[in-house]
Amino acid sequence: MNKKNILSTIIVFTSLLIISCSNNDKFEIEKGKVGKLTTTTKIDQLDAIFKNDSIVKNLSEGAQGNNYFQEDDEYLIYEKGGKLLLTIMPKEQLDSTSTIKSVEIHDPRFITNSGVNLNASFSEINSNNTINRIERTFSSATLFIDDFNATITIDNEELGLKDFNTQKVTLAQIPDLAKMKSFTVWFH
Repeated sequence: MNKKNILSTIIVFTSLLIISCSNNDKFEIEKGKVGKLTTTTKIDQLDAIFKNDSIVKNLSEGAQGNNYFQEDDEYLIYEKGGKLLLTIMPKEQLDSTSTIKSVEIHDPRFITNSGVNLNASFSEINSNNTINRIERTFSSATLFIDDFNATITIDNEELGLKDFNTQKVTLAQIPDLAKMKSFTVWFH
């Protein structure tokens, strides 16, 4: 191989590595980070961060509204083609300078360095992460994982529980193949 071919090969390899790393960063989940979103990201920055995607804004009526049961503001991020990627909730309602309170993950390409994504089974979650506590509701169990400041919800059906009650659930009771219902990263 001559020097010109070696140089061309190095340039192509380096370019592919840079593209690969930047693409992985787009879907990386860490404590205080989901893709390009961080604890310091403000709501008014979402349009620039997701300029190639679509954002649907469901805004509450705030203190001026008549609906006391109105949900919090939420920003739904859709990839071109209509696939829902994320649901972003701000800390302060109706405030474009607010930072982010939470990000719900809807796309399995978002993944932690320990391999947790929407398609992960309970055994995959439990083997590489510390589950700090479990809270049970009538219809599900919520796992709290401080490693990346997230909550993962598993339906009662996945737990093998059919009745609606709030009895305690232990890690040992959760089947290895149980799949998650929701995956939310919190930015406190």
